[in-house]
Amino acid sequence: MTKIFLYNTLTRQKEEFIPIKEKSVGLYTCGPTVYNYAHLGNLRAYLFDDFLKRILQYNGYTVKHVMNITDVGHLTGDMDMGEDKLELGAKREGKSAWEIARFYEEAFKKDLAALNIKPADVYSRATDNIPEQIALIEKLVEKGYTYQTSDGLYFDTSLVKDYNKLSHLPLEELKEGARVEVNTEKKNPTDFALWKFSPVGTKRQMEWASPWGTGFPGWHIECSAMSLKYLNQQLDIHCGGVDHINIHHTNEIAQSETATGEPFFNYWLHNGFLNIAGGKKMAKSADNFLTLENALIKKGINPLAFRFAALQVSYRKPMEYSETGIQQAAEGLESLYSWVASLKESLSATEMKNAQVDLGFKEKFLAAINDDLNTPQALAVLFSLKKSKLTKADLWATIIDFDQVFGLKLEQAQSFSSELKLADLPMEVQSLVIARHTARDNKDWSESDRLREAIKKQGYLLEDDQDTFRIYRIKN
Repeated sequence: MTKIFLYNTLTRQKEEFIPIKEKSVGLYTCGPTVYNYAHLGNLRAYLFDDFLKRILQYNGYTVKHVMNITDVGHLTGDMDMGEDKLELGAKREGKSAWEIARFYEEAFKKDLAALNIKPADVYSRATDNIPEQIALIEKLVEKGYTYQTSDGLYFDTSLVKDYNKLSHLPLEELKEGARVEVNTEKKNPTDFALWKFSPVGTKRQMEWASPWGTGFPGWHIECSAMSLKYLNQQLDIHCGGVDHINIHHTNEIAQSETATGEPFFNYWLHNGFLNIAGGKKMAKSADNFLTLENALIKKGINPLAFRFAALQVSYRKPMEYSETGIQQAAEGLESLYSWVASLKESLSATEMKNAQVDLGFKEKFLAAINDDLNTPQALAVLFSLKKSKLTKADLWATIIDFDQVFGLKLEQAQSFSSELKLADLPMEVQSLVIARHTARDNKDWSESDRLREAIKKQGYLLEDDQDTFRIYRIKN
C-alpha cells in the first residue's frame, strides 16, 4: 500500500498517515448547523471531506465516516452567548425549530447529492444523542472540571495544561479572542458551556431534563459524545474548517481527553475558507452567502463545475469565488466531458472490456493525491494523458479509474457530434448563439449563462475558447 501523507494541524507538519486499525479508517467530519441553506463556503468543506474519503478508499482503506447534524445548541455567539440558531430560524420562518431542522437537513443532503459527494455512513443528529451528551458531562463533573453559573454548566479550561495544543496560540491570545463576548460569571474567558439552562419563565421548543436543570447541550459537547459513540476505538481523522481550530475543536479535545484520559483524534485536518472575489470570507453572518441553487443551478450551470473548481485549489488554501471563475470552471468541465465522451464513442464494447489502467500514470496520480491531497497536481496528471501514447482503450480505463477520486461523473459524459459552423445551425439556434456571444462580450454573465442553457435545451453544446467559441450537436 502506497504511503499517504497528511498535514496534521495538531503537530503542524505533514505526517505519514498510520491508522489505528490496519486498512481501516475512522473519519469524523463537522457537519452543518441546519437553520438555513448551506452556502458555497460550507460546501467547499464538504467537498474536501469527500476528496479525502475518496483518496483513502482509492488507496484500499475501508472508511467509516460519521458526520454530525447540529440541530440544537449552536448559539449565534461563539462564546455561548446569543440565541440558539435553530430557535432563531424558527422565528424567521414561522415554523417550529424541529421543522426548520428537518427541512434544512434534507436541503443539505440534496446539495451533497448534486455535488456527487458520497453520503456519510452515519449522520448523527445532536437531538438524537442527548443521553450520551449528558453522560459525558457527568464524567467531567465527577472529575471536578466544571462549575455552575446562572445560565449553565461550564468547563474550566484553566485546569487543562495543554489547552492550546491544537491552536498553537499563546493562551493570552485565545483569552483575548474570547473577550469579544463577556460573561462576568465565567472564571476564565475561554471557559465554555457544557449545558445551558432554559431561560427562567420560558419554555424552549428544544429542551431536556438533566441533573443540573432543564436546558440543552452546548455546541461542542455533541461532537465529542457522538464521535466517541460511533467511532470508539477508531479515532483516526477529524476534519473541519480553519475557523473551528481555536474554539470548537480546541474545546472538543479538552473535554474529550479530560473525560476519557486518552488522546482524542490522531490527525486533525482543516480546510481553508471560500472567499468572495476581493478576499472577504463567505458567511451567513455577513449576509453575503451564495447557495448552490442561486449561484449555479438557477443559472443553468452544472453543480459539478463547483466541484471541478475546488479540485483546482489545495484544500488548505483560501479559494476565491467569482462569477467569471465559476463560468470558466463550467466551460473547462464541459471541455473535459467532450474529450472523454468522444473517446468513449470511439471504443467497441470488447475494447472497453479489455482496457487496462496504465500503471505508470497511476503511480504519478497516487504520488499527487497521497501528498496531502494534491488535487491540482492530480488534475495535471489527468490532462497529461491527452499527450500520451496510450491506446484509446487504456486511456479511457485510466481516466475512469482517476475519476474515483475526482467524482466528476466522467463515465456518464455526453457524446457530441463533430464541431459545427454557425451556418450549419437552425436559424433560431444561430440567434441564441449570437446573442450569447454578445452577452459574454458585455460581461453580462447571468444572461450569458441563461442563453447557454437555452442553446443546450435545443440540443447543442457551446464551448468558449478565448474570444471565440465552438459548438457541437449533442447526440441522443
